Amino acid sequence: MATTLMLIMIGLLLLGFPMMVPLITAAVVGFVMSFDGFGQMETFVQQMMGGIRPSSLIAVPMFILAADIMTRGQSADRLIHMVMAFIGHIKGGLAISTATSCTLFGAVSGSTQATVVAVGSPLRPKLLKAGYSDSFSLALIINASDIAFLIPPSIGFIIYGVISETSIAELFIAGIGPGLMILVMFSIYCLIYAYRHNVPTEEKASWGERGVAVREALWPLFFPVIIVGGIYGGIFSPTEAAAVCVLYAFFLEFVVFRSLSIPDVYRIAKSTGLITAVVFILVAVGNGFSWIISFAQIPQAILEASGVNEAGPVGVMIAICVAFFIACMFVDPIVVILVLTPIFAPAIEATGLDPVLVGVLIVLQVAIGSATPPFGCDIFTAIAIFKRPYWEVIRGTPPFVFMLIAAAGLIIAFPQIALFLRDMAFS
Repeated sequence: MATTLMLIMIGLLLLGFPMMVPLITAAVVGFVMSFDGFGQMETFVQQMMGGIRPSSLIAVPMFILAADIMTRGQSADRLIHMVMAFIGHIKGGLAISTATSCTLFGAVSGSTQATVVAVGSPLRPKLLKAGYSDSFSLALIINASDIAFLIPPSIGFIIYGVISETSIAELFIAGIGPGLMILVMFSIYCLIYAYRHNVPTEEKASWGERGVAVREALWPLFFPVIIVGGIYGGIFSPTEAAAVCVLYAFFLEFVVFRSLSIPDVYRIAKSTGLITAVVFILVAVGNGFSWIISFAQIPQAILEASGVNEAGPVGVMIAICVAFFIACMFVDPIVVILVLTPIFAPAIEATGLDPVLVGVLIVLQVAIGSATPPFGCDIFTAIAIFKRPYWEVIRGTPPFVFMLIAAAGLIIAFPQIALFLRDMAFS
């Protein structure tokens, strides 16, 4: 059955169907093969509905809505201006500011694609004007935006937490250490690039200008304080934090900054609704597909055939990284999490791996795959936003992909990079 389902999915993908069509077609075929017909189809529908029933998923449209409001408003620009005021003048400072701004905006949006739009749109022209090549600029933007997958609030962590029944609050805080480590790695590379290509520095801002920039960015900087502080201070749950985030975004952009008006509400709600519909359809179909392959014991057969079960904890983590990395090069990240997480669940349980550590590795691989050829979703977001050809967008990605893979290796070798803050918060 596994071969049949795989051929169906690959064939429909090659024919150009959107991901939900191959997934649901394969799931229905698998159901018919397992139950000898359509007689119990209501069971499959119940499994699909069960996939979108967990209350934790309410956080997903909330964070999408908050990100949409901030992307259309002034929050992103104010964060970028503050970062530039402090480090824009050092060698490679503009590129480092871009990576830092992506990290900060990721901490208030949780979306890689929103970060590509919000940070990349204003900073790419500045990078080009400063002397950075377009291939480097595009690669920096799409890869640094992937830090948003690791910095809370992360939609990837929410989906993984729901599927694996792992604490979303623990996943959120565990992603902070790896996210900051990747930012440091990217910053060092930007510094080396600037020296090698003799990129000129920006004019140094005065302390007065820095003070103004900090004051203007104070309101947006409260987003991560609300999310992280509220959750770990016991004030509200991750789902409630998402609702508070939306309320705060509305207050900021409509009342304080007055960058948006009432007519903008319809456009923002429509955009959020469309994205949310796609996400929830994928989650529902993915849950039905996962149930089918689990019922047919396909995960156990794959793990036994590949020998992963006997590989030990490190071997299982490496296998997870390889599988998720390759899958996300071709398929939507949410679908990969939904399909592959149940496959590896028996091996994770058998080896006693910490599900939070596994979640960090999975979401990191999802982040890498999102910016990796041939079909990483952030690549096509950059193509659409910046109107640049495919080969130019991907040409500068190899050094960043190498650094992200090295980060995964460091986390496997030193798990406390991810677990240190989690252990402190929940000890």
